[in-house]
Amino acid sequence: MARTTSTAKPRPSTRSRLLGAAALALAGAIALTGCGSSAAGNAGTNADGTVKINKAGGSSPYQGSVLKRHFDKPDLTLGDTSGQPFDLRARTAGTATLLFFGYTSCPDVCPTTMGDVGVAMSKLPAEDRKKIDVVFVSTDPARDTPTVLRTWLDSMGKDFIGLTGDLEKVKAAAKSLGVLVEDPIVNADGSVTSSHGAQVLAFLPGDDKAHLLYMSNTPVETYTHDLALLARGVAA
Repeated sequence: MARTTSTAKPRPSTRSRLLGAAALALAGAIALTGCGSSAAGNAGTNADGTVKINKAGGSSPYQGSVLKRHFDKPDLTLGDTSGQPFDLRARTAGTATLLFFGYTSCPDVCPTTMGDVGVAMSKLPAEDRKKIDVVFVSTDPARDTPTVLRTWLDSMGKDFIGLTGDLEKVKAAAKSLGVLVEDPIVNADGSVTSSHGAQVLAFLPGDDKAHLLYMSNTPVETYTHDLALLARGVAA
């Protein structure tokens, strides 16, 4: 997990954390491995609920971690960067979708992850790019206004979808996928700590369920390889 704070100006920072197996019992979700680990091969589940990576012998054509249990897209409606309501399930139905929870003031994992996805998307043919939705959900809606979010996302992908709004809705949506999002904390020195999971989840277009996950530090080459498969709806 990574955690950073700023004392010069109140800015959020990242402390990536995960839900344990006990906390996931009600939601029926999975616990995911920690921030800073790359992912490859097929993923199962250890006894404690954390993801088990099988780097050899997997039959999947994907290089990301294949989830043994598939998860529905969250039932989530927030404002997009134009200020209009965006129903995640309805608007991305039948489309390969990458979903990431983070915030624009993040100094580390959020810009690097979204930047890497942006580079990978730029390597795809235009027709393939049209078949993939990249959705960034803000975990810091008080600071991530639609304008702030759009400006930030444009530096990585002008077609990327940014959503911001009710933090309780965001937390519930993330929890349904085994991703922990916490309320931003204002520290005694005036700095702000924002905690969120660092996983990118990939939903296949055939059933609109999450079949793959990518941890922070996943190489651009992995995204490039897998996005081409996702665009074609290749089974995991």
